[in-house]
Amino acid sequence: MTDGKKMKLAVLTSGGDSAGMNAVVRAVVKTAIIKGCETWIVREGYEGLVRGNSEGNRHTYSLEKGTSSPRLKEHPDDFVHNLRYGDGELLKDGTGDHPGGRTLRGRYIVRVGWDDVRGWFAEGGTLIGTARSTTFRTRDGRLTAAHNMIKEGIDALVVCGGDGSLTGADVFRAEWPGLVTELRQQGKITEDQASKHAHLKIVGLVGSIDNDMSMTDLTIGAPTALHRICEAIDNINSTAFSHSRAFVLEVMGRHCGWLALMAGVSCGADFIFIPESPPDADRWEDEMCQMIQKHRDVGKRKTIVIVAEGAIDSKLQPIHAEFVKNVLSERLGLDTRVTTLGHTQRGGKPCAMDRILPTLQGVEAVEALLESTPDTPSYMIGVRENKITRVPLMEAVKMTREVAQAIAEKDFPKAMSLRDPEFCESLEGFYATAVLETEPKLPHHLRMRVAIMHVGAPAGGMNAATRAAVRYCIRQGHKPFAIHNGFVGLLDDNVHQLSWLGVDNWMTRGGSELGTNRKLPDIDLGAVAAKFQQYNFHAFIMIGGFEAFTSLLLLEQGRKHYPAFNIPMVHLPATISNNVPLTEFSLGSDTSLNALVDACDAIKQSASASRNRVFVVETQGGKCGYIATMGALATGACIVYTPERGIDLDMLRNDVKYLKRRYALDAKGKSEGRLVLRNEVSSDVYTTDVITKMFKEEGGKLFDSRSASLGHTLQGGIPSPMDRARAVRLSLKCMAFIEHHHQELLKQQARSKQAPPESAAVITIQGTAVQWVSVQDMVEHADMKNRRGKHAWWDGMRDLVEALVARPQILAKGNKNREETEVEAH
Repeated sequence: MTDGKKMKLAVLTSGGDSAGMNAVVRAVVKTAIIKGCETWIVREGYEGLVRGNSEGNRHTYSLEKGTSSPRLKEHPDDFVHNLRYGDGELLKDGTGDHPGGRTLRGRYIVRVGWDDVRGWFAEGGTLIGTARSTTFRTRDGRLTAAHNMIKEGIDALVVCGGDGSLTGADVFRAEWPGLVTELRQQGKITEDQASKHAHLKIVGLVGSIDNDMSMTDLTIGAPTALHRICEAIDNINSTAFSHSRAFVLEVMGRHCGWLALMAGVSCGADFIFIPESPPDADRWEDEMCQMIQKHRDVGKRKTIVIVAEGAIDSKLQPIHAEFVKNVLSERLGLDTRVTTLGHTQRGGKPCAMDRILPTLQGVEAVEALLESTPDTPSYMIGVRENKITRVPLMEAVKMTREVAQAIAEKDFPKAMSLRDPEFCESLEGFYATAVLETEPKLPHHLRMRVAIMHVGAPAGGMNAATRAAVRYCIRQGHKPFAIHNGFVGLLDDNVHQLSWLGVDNWMTRGGSELGTNRKLPDIDLGAVAAKFQQYNFHAFIMIGGFEAFTSLLLLEQGRKHYPAFNIPMVHLPATISNNVPLTEFSLGSDTSLNALVDACDAIKQSASASRNRVFVVETQGGKCGYIATMGALATGACIVYTPERGIDLDMLRNDVKYLKRRYALDAKGKSEGRLVLRNEVSSDVYTTDVITKMFKEEGGKLFDSRSASLGHTLQGGIPSPMDRARAVRLSLKCMAFIEHHHQELLKQQARSKQAPPESAAVITIQGTAVQWVSVQDMVEHADMKNRRGKHAWWDGMRDLVEALVARPQILAKGNKNREETEVEAH
């Protein structure tokens, strides 16, 4: 960070476009400015780097007129000096020309300021453009690109693109010293320039909807593309069911089947074709038809088959959607249609995850550049489970290309092994939930009666998790029992056995099909134990939030008095509040964040149209500020209030100061609408209404204020694909867990079995891994009074929210100006 004030950084997007690229650019620009760097964007990817700026159109950069007082202009390294350079609107609306005379013609390397990229992260695609450059692939092209960068003084580069783009970045860095030497010998740069630019710093981020890069769980744009695919399939499901049709959908994925696989898991498809695990060339038609016929025989009215565009059979022969359609029509007599989703998968606004993760990756990219030395490798910024990671760029590229090579060599087990563990687990999960077995897999003595209950408030993914557990149970030979309406329903004997077909359409259903409430088992623990004994439950799965965790604790403690509780018992966290201790994600939280993002995007349109309006938006979340904080990061809110930090007068006073100073810095007539997010229980005194009225009163002529309460809209709607896929993965792990502990209990010789403490556990996502934690161990990490964990991994995100709206800089500058004014007055 010591070189921050000296570093001039440029960011470019290359290759295919993907949602989230704009979030990367925004995060890189803002983080770099905070660190004291100059920030530039390169239009049209590497092609723009080669074209550079024509001499007649090189812009003389200065602070846009009317931005600040003359006093602030005297501080060229000041944050306000980097506020805007006037090209933001030209980049965003794509006109290239401005009535005032500004133009982007002949300019491909453009300096940008803080406000030049505001609002970008809600836009799809890439606003700075992208292109595949054949010129840059030549050494002469890279020599020209190096010259253009040196002319502008740029010595660091952030590249967001696929494996080809990142390989090009690493080649560029490796050749850089030789390119600088050649430019000096040709007299195109001075000795001073050659000395200053002896080392090029490069970092890569993967922008690819295919999610085809190794050493990272998710690539930028993949979650949004999955959203588009699942939206299409969800719409197709209704017409397929109505007409009892079969639909064959072709999705993108030339060398990677992630989109097809995750769509298959998330939408409950009947069959999928992916390149990493191709079907047997001589048998796949028979296998597909047999599998689908079994589904039809039990009464299923619709059939969904998903084909990745790169799908092949075991002999590397391509499998096309049209051919699959013909097989289904001719051999099964199904009324079959083909739908090719094409480039609709790339489009649309980014989902919440494609705003949050690219933002975090962009911040990490700048940090990596500031710490870069000639001896450090070029890094790729990736993500594992919920942790932003740095990995050597070329190692990731090498492993990615090994997948394609393994497929070409028909070494399909190796291709699967080179994908991340979640990919393999998802494929196993698909077959575990899609295949209808004729005979159960387990012998009779290992089969269980499994009870499933929803506890607490409804959350997206509850039904998907239940469906996965039921399908797995039937596959193994277990009997799944639904307990409706929680523990109250159990006491009322509201229990029935679930069927394979009965849960078929549950993947896309929000809320809770079993019904749920907040009642705990201590309403009558003895009666609950009697019901466990009456129904002879061998295992118990609870899907829910903090109430489910508390219920599991009560049941585990009750083992010493009630033998019926000496069975494997698990809690799968599902709550929009994401307040279960230790786990970083609960089912439903992603769905809720997407609902919040959609609502806030609409609200911000109203706020921006009014130019000077602040909306105070109230969110749910109980006494946990996760939804408010991460929602603020995903929507670009400038202030967030959470129960963890509370609200006091000093905080509100500073918030008013910030808003006044920020609106005063807006270009005249172009003030931006702004959002303030407030968790519903952040304060009993400073309510949403009080804060809204306070802002309106204090805003004067600078800004107005309105409020909006999102309420239970955050609990409803169709579950997000990520919540559905995560539900299947975690639910199947829960089933494996209870099977293991059930078999361990069977080994006990005693007539009365004693279940060990670890057999009552919560499944959690921690950092880069899924881990089981016994409910006893969970207690020490829980704030039982406030119903949340003692330590939240996202708590520091509030500081990032404030950093990305320059709150510290704006407040500090205002205080400095006031002090200088007071000195002059005296």
